[in-house]
This record gives sequence, C-alpha cells and structure tokens, in this order.
Amino acid sequence: MRVFLIVIDSFGIGAMPDADKFGDVGSDTYGNIYAQTGVLLPTLVSLGLNNIDGVAKDFAGGRSLRPVAFPTGACCRLSEKTFAKDTTAGHYEIAGLVMERPYRIYKKFPPDVVEDLERSTGTHFLGNEAASGTEIIQRLGAEHLRTGFPILYTSQDSVMQIAADTSVVPLQRLYEICTKARNIMVGERAVGRIIARPFVHENGKFTRTEDRKDYALEPPGETMLDILAAGGVRVVSVGKIYDLFCGRGIAEGHHTGNNAEGLEVLERLMESETESFVFANLVDTDMLYGHRNNAAGYAAALRKIDEALARLRGALREEDILIVTADHGCDPTTESTDHSREYVPLLIEGKRVEPKNLGTLAGFDHIANFVLALYGLRSDADIYDKIIRREL
Repeated sequence: MRVFLIVIDSFGIGAMPDADKFGDVGSDTYGNIYAQTGVLLPTLVSLGLNNIDGVAKDFAGGRSLRPVAFPTGACCRLSEKTFAKDTTAGHYEIAGLVMERPYRIYKKFPPDVVEDLERSTGTHFLGNEAASGTEIIQRLGAEHLRTGFPILYTSQDSVMQIAADTSVVPLQRLYEICTKARNIMVGERAVGRIIARPFVHENGKFTRTEDRKDYALEPPGETMLDILAAGGVRVVSVGKIYDLFCGRGIAEGHHTGNNAEGLEVLERLMESETESFVFANLVDTDMLYGHRNNAAGYAAALRKIDEALARLRGALREEDILIVTADHGCDPTTESTDHSREYVPLLIEGKRVEPKNLGTLAGFDHIANFVLALYGLRSDADIYDKIIRREL
C-alpha cells in the first residue's frame, strides 16, 4: 500500500470562529480567490472540495461555488487545535503533534537577541521588523548592497528570516549565518524556523531565488513520521517537509525549489515507489502568491496543481490512498500579507474510500490518526472507521 499526503500550502477555506483574535475576520483563501478570478479546479471539485461545509456560496458579481452531486472522495473541513496559524504548527498538527504552547512570535527582535546574533555572526543587520519579505528587500536592498549587512525580519509566524543578495553575501555564508541564528533562537527565545532568504538584483529590482533554506527546531514530541518509521514504513518527503521535521523519521527527502519540481517528483514517485508513505508540500501558493497578495498568481498555481492531481489520481493503484489538505490560510485578497486563521480542506480518495462528507472535525491531527490506522499502527481513528470499506 502507498499513501500520498499532499499539503497545498496556505489553501484555506474560510475563517475559523476565533479568526478575530488573529485579525483575520473575513479571510477565505479559496472563496475570495474564486470571487476575484473565477478559477476552476475540476479535479479538486470532483474530489468534494465544494461539498465541504461552508465552501459553497454566492459571491458578488454573479459567481457561485456549487457542490457536485457525486463526489469521488471523502471530504470534510478541519479546524486547528493549536492556537496558531503558521507553517510549523500546521504541519506538526497534521503529523499528530498538537502544540500546547506555540513557538514565540516577535514584532521585532529584542536588543539582547540582536547583540548575540551580531557577536556570533560577525556582522550587523538591517531591518529588524515585521515585514513582507518581498517588500523589505525592495525597500532595504540598496542599503544592503552598500553596507553588505544582511536584512533581518520576521512576520506573524514564529520565524526569523535573514535575507541577502548572493553577490554580496555568498549563499554558503548566508546559510552559515542562519545556522548560528538557529543556535541562538532556542529555549525561551525559540522560534519555529530560521529561514535563509537569498535574492538577486537587476536594474534596481530585487528578486528572491529558489535557494531558500529552512532551519527548524526538532519537533518537541512524537509525530506520525516517528511512528511510521518505527513501524517499518518507508517515509518519503517532498518539498520543505524534510526541513520542517529535521529529517526525523524520513528515509528519503526530495528538496524542491518550486511546485513544478515538486509535482514532477510526485509523478515520478507514483510510478516508482512501492509500500511507502509520501508526504509532500507545495509551497508556491503561499510563498510566491499568498504573501504577495497576488490572487491571479495564486489561481494559476492552483490550476497547475489541479491538473497534476488529475494525473496523480489516474496513477493510483488498487490499495493506494491520496490525501489533499492544507496547513493554514493566506488570503491574497486582504490587506494583510500574513497567514490567515482558516479552516483547511481534507480530501481523501482511493478505491477503498467511501465518498461522504464528514462535516467539520476539530484538529488537523485527524490526518495522522487516519494515516496510522491505514498502516495498522493505530486503532482509534474516527475517519478510518467511517470511510474505509472493509470488503476489499
């Protein structure tokens, strides 16, 4: 048996009841993108996307999202238990680890942190503020070129991001700085991730490269990847999954620079892998379009994912299971450039899966329970009992 779990990064489907505590009232990544662009996602819709609670609705201008009469997969919407809306917390919870105390979020880094960072790395830093990554490199890029100082910033996530033009700070030097930052940002200071953000410049314009690198903390508890590995299941990661989990429990990691590479790897694994669990993240929706308030770009990325999913589902074998979900929202139609506190979709397809709407379930960790039940490593998975046909 093979299980393919695909996370469409930031593909939220509507604000959670506590979205007001995060400044995200009215956020609806999928719905608002559809309202602006009319994007059609026939594969996801046939799996049951529009049948999920709260998704079908009418929009101004005459556009409507409508359910299908006979979805091919099981579907539901999931709310997040962790009081957070960031990548690390979302992926941990998908993997069964609910954080009672999410990692710290900074508006700016305090003087003692900056002093330790400068002492350890031997350089000063520009910025030190919460900002959009694409905006801050445009604003501080020229000063960075003049001084050679990396740009330090954060966001509404638990992150420290360090950006530099690779003609000024070579890539390996940037990685070295981020490694030292990771060693500093632990304990009471801890952030979920340090992110290296290399960029280049041409004609006064600064553009990120695909050499981003994440430095995560090890998960603070057991995840489904640990349980799968201990149970003899081969775990394969695609995209930033390996970095998010520090490689723990993962037998083979495929780092990718963009969705095109990730989808290509997934199609190749569909053809070659046997008896494995494949865990993939497709990041472009979030990194390139959600944070940049680019609804049209987000819609185009969704269309490409949808087209690839049509090919992937066609390659499923008799016992295979395909799972599609998200880790949070990032509505590009709002003023915010940060993640949004949203429900996420859960779509499950396979020849053993009974198509049905499971309603609204509390906790992304339902996914971990379901996956572990598929491999016989857990017996109390509610979703498994409701949708897996026993006769096959």
